[in-house]
Amino acid sequence: MAEDSVSIRRFQDVIRDTFHEKDATRGIGGTFMWFTEEVGELARALKRKERDRDELVVEFSDVFAWLCTLASMSDIDMEDAVARYLSGCPRCRAIPCACGERTRFQDVEPAE
Repeated sequence: MAEDSVSIRRFQDVIRDTFHEKDATRGIGGTFMWFTEEVGELARALKRKERDRDELVVEFSDVFAWLCTLASMSDIDMEDAVARYLSGCPRCRAIPCACGERTRFQDVEPAE
């Protein structure tokens, strides 16, 4: 890892140590609402025709921080959770995925 790299576990630990009291007071429901708000902000940033890289970095980090918060509140280690993707697609185990296109979001228009 590069000097400025951080493990997923360390990031989750820092987020928990920094915000645990506020998160515990807010509860999982309120915390999930904050998470969805951040996902919405990321979606808006991605949808812009002129994407601002600095803004995207902020929004991606906010989403990841809130996701790690929810995982901590649910006693889930995100490093263990993401490990299920290390062997490739969790469904077919291939790299690249050989499952074929899924149609769940077939009617969703791509962002411009």
